[in-house]
Amino acid sequence: MKIQAILAAAVASAAIASPAMAQDKSDWPESFTIGTASQGGTYFAYGSGWANFMAENLGISGGAEITGGPMQNMALVHTGDLSFGLTTMGPARESLEGKSPLAPGMAMDNVCAMFPMYETPFSITTLASSGITSIDEIPDGATIGFGPSGSTSDTYFPRMMETLGVDFERRNGSWSDLGGQLQDGLIDVVAFAAGIPIPAVSQLEVQTDVNIIGMSDEQAKTITEAFPVSEFVIPASTYQSLEEPSRVVSMWNFAIANCDAPESLVYEMVKLTMENNDKMVSIHKAARTTIPENYTKNNVLSWHPGAARWFNENGYEIPESKIGK
Repeated sequence: MKIQAILAAAVASAAIASPAMAQDKSDWPESFTIGTASQGGTYFAYGSGWANFMAENLGISGGAEITGGPMQNMALVHTGDLSFGLTTMGPARESLEGKSPLAPGMAMDNVCAMFPMYETPFSITTLASSGITSIDEIPDGATIGFGPSGSTSDTYFPRMMETLGVDFERRNGSWSDLGGQLQDGLIDVVAFAAGIPIPAVSQLEVQTDVNIIGMSDEQAKTITEAFPVSEFVIPASTYQSLEEPSRVVSMWNFAIANCDAPESLVYEMVKLTMENNDKMVSIHKAARTTIPENYTKNNVLSWHPGAARWFNENGYEIPESKIGK
């Protein structure tokens, strides 16, 4: 399914737009599309807003496409079906190593990093009426929604739940759909992996009472030792339903480009993104960490030459060996 939010390029302020005007744009496409994920999740909100921001300032049209999320975005960008996408470091590593379930054996090495986005916390939401207040209280055979098939959540959260001894029935769907199923009592738990605040959770807690469940110290330690994640604390201010910070685990997200995308275009996109964090935060609050200092969180993908040029020009060293050809 494709939603093309093709956005007409607008006249932007000279302060932002003027750097792009000096570039040779002869090899730029007339339009671009970025692969995101399902509606109701952070990827779609972040990616749609970013595409709009780029289009407004670069003189080309841009849009967002609904996809299956990080794993599928790696495949679509690798093949050139999409020039840009959003991914998470775990699925990126599996795809790079030829372990993607979408194309087993295909090393997706024509994907390059553009810029750091944010961390994806793995968190659990239930209805308050369920009485479930911890992972240990999830009853045997509970139906858990893990997001779209092949998403970061669907790839890792079931394995995490099994590691923690949870017995469950698996359900897939968009975050919006799963949120509706939870509210209607059709499923027991939604296991979210998305940047915070997650639109579907924010909508849910306005409509009904929910419990947002974290991990115990022991559970977090078990999961960080078994998976490519790190501990993360969701601030209490993130959701109305949180009375105190919630300990979970998380995985980093990066924007990606086909390595053959025009260097000058990627350079301008990275420049706009890295130099206008206030604008990015207005698109989605998760973009508070969309800052150049977090470039070090990429230990998987080669950097796009256009992205590497901006980072190196601004004092963030990316060695030649880490730059895609």
